[in-house]
Amino acid sequence: MSEAAGENSQRLRDWLDSGIPALTGYTDGPPLIPPGAAASTARRHTDRIAATTGGRVRLDGARLLSERAAFTGSRRGGTISAGRHCRLLPTADGWAAVSCARPDDPVLLGALVCADIGDDPWPAVADWLQTHTGAELAERAELLGLAAGPIDTVPAEVPEPLVARPVTGLRVVDFSALWAGPLCAHLLGLAGARVIKVETPARPDGARRGDPEFYRLLHGGHESVVLDPGVDRQRRALHELVESADIVIEASRPRALAGFGLDAAEFAGSGGTWISITAHGRASNRIGFGDDIAATAGLVARAGGNAPLFVGDAIADPLTGLTAAVLAMSAPADGSGRLWDIAMSAVIAATLDHGSTTVPVDDSAVRAPGRREPRGVAAESGRDTAAVLAELGVRSG
Repeated sequence: MSEAAGENSQRLRDWLDSGIPALTGYTDGPPLIPPGAAASTARRHTDRIAATTGGRVRLDGARLLSERAAFTGSRRGGTISAGRHCRLLPTADGWAAVSCARPDDPVLLGALVCADIGDDPWPAVADWLQTHTGAELAERAELLGLAAGPIDTVPAEVPEPLVARPVTGLRVVDFSALWAGPLCAHLLGLAGARVIKVETPARPDGARRGDPEFYRLLHGGHESVVLDPGVDRQRRALHELVESADIVIEASRPRALAGFGLDAAEFAGSGGTWISITAHGRASNRIGFGDDIAATAGLVARAGGNAPLFVGDAIADPLTGLTAAVLAMSAPADGSGRLWDIAMSAVIAATLDHGSTTVPVDDSAVRAPGRREPRGVAAESGRDTAAVLAELGVRSG
């Protein structure tokens, strides 16, 4: 067997094991093996994590890609995402992904199409897209703060890890929400780091409203701090907490934490590790979620006809979380800090080669998504605020 044939065979096995094909394709059609090597990439990441932790953390990265669906029961939906919050729709010059996941999104979609769209935004959005290009959608979506854009080729520039380092005993301050950042924090916690989750009263983690057992899986054993940056004393406490950290995780546009007076470059310059997870890189103001990011970066399946189909369940999230954990478990050889700029779209694009295609398979050939059992307690929001700040010698009130 040639080297290329061996690599393709391994990719196929990794996809079949991952649970992703069960979540890819039409509801009434066969499961589909997607293009690219995301499952193989995920396995390489967990192999590296196992080596870095001396075997303390041994997980199957391919299986982690579909894990949330094992908790939520999500199923493949073709041009409708497994979580049912994102759709693939034709534009005047191609296809686009549009998400409607947040309470305010219907209003924003109404602003996009300049119409009162009522309770169901999709008919009006589909009509508008038919007469507008993907570029027009991307421009208006960025202005409005919508997670939407055309399927396109995007830069595949993902940072390479440096010298592997243990994280046992390191303090992680986690500002992230939903899946990618919390998965990174979860993996660091399994590796022995102390994880402190930080929320604000106005912006709690939206995943708290999701499946409680999946939330517990990612946050079990972590501490929870709630601080209001609009209150001077709490803002100072927030700065003290960040200054005490070895690793900071953020998963929002840089201006969010910069607005609280937190400087990522300064933190890294003082020797810390700052994990910055964004939809399209720190220089971009575009937002995105796992489903629309993966699709707009080109990871879609095609099963005859022209329509692209969603691959997995928000696959950009777990793959980025794994990537971020590998980077957080590495550092410059000279002991200096590092600001890791991780664009979720680039993480996806780096797994694609445009020679691979979609392959239909029989249901019996694929594994269903599987779940690990959660351990520990997911702290109620703010449970540890007083204790953590008392440890730092600061008051929040």
